[in-house]
Amino acid sequence: MSIAILMLLVGGICIFLLPVAQFPEITPPQVQVTTGYPGASSDVVADIITTPIEEQVNGVENMMYMSSNSTNNGASSLTISFEIGTNLDIAAVDVQNRVDRAMPNLPSIVQKSGVSVTKQSTTMLAVISLFSEDNTYDSVFMGNYADIHLYDELKRVPGVGSITIFGLKEYAMRIWLDPQKMTTMGISPESVASAISEQNTQIVAGQIGALPLINPTSLTYQLSAKGRLEDVEEFADIIVRSDGGAIVRIRDIGSVELGAQTYASNSTLNGKPATCIGIYQLPGANALDVTA
Repeated sequence: MSIAILMLLVGGICIFLLPVAQFPEITPPQVQVTTGYPGASSDVVADIITTPIEEQVNGVENMMYMSSNSTNNGASSLTISFEIGTNLDIAAVDVQNRVDRAMPNLPSIVQKSGVSVTKQSTTMLAVISLFSEDNTYDSVFMGNYADIHLYDELKRVPGVGSITIFGLKEYAMRIWLDPQKMTTMGISPESVASAISEQNTQIVAGQIGALPLINPTSLTYQLSAKGRLEDVEEFADIIVRSDGGAIVRIRDIGSVELGAQTYASNSTLNGKPATCIGIYQLPGANALDVTA
């Protein structure tokens, strides 16, 4: 009995003295490039997004190989694996420079949303599930809560390489158009998109009394104007056409609701709506320190 207790005490003391790793890293470091084209099929994404990026990134210094994935929900991802021992920070910068070369060849909507370049590890360290015990909140709310309040906090933890929120449904204004009403009024979807782009913009109103002036004043006033639209009613009031005093708004040819940008993926826990957060560690990081 005394020998067993002694072994337990010695083991408890030695656990803090054990080396983190006895063998060198054998997993190649990786950099991941991700972006998306909402509504596009996998073939379209592969042709106009993934392929142009691949052509520019191919041959980056110390690259071993790369693999890409284009999905039917408009997502594009490119994973570049580098030789073992490559400085991951420098590799990420090199990839970013190559991606910048491909940006002019990408669609305007992809350029506006941006292309993300992150240091990626093949090891998923942990998965955190966020759920509502009494079903008060749905998966859309929980996903956005994790994206706004938890994502940045977890990214700042030393040793964390990247964070993936599975089944994330970002909030978006969804506009449903009635084809019959639009045909009757002679309104095209392009005109609706143009009206939304023109009227949902941040306006810089300028100043009153700013120099140069013929008769300078002692006071200068900064003007503030209504910027981007915020709620459903404001989007429904967007004017699509105004001819001869007859005004056609979005509410006249369709409806507006606050929903998710995409419903292509879903995440559950024990059959209930949930948001799962995958945590990937950096190559060489101590998994015990990161999870603690």
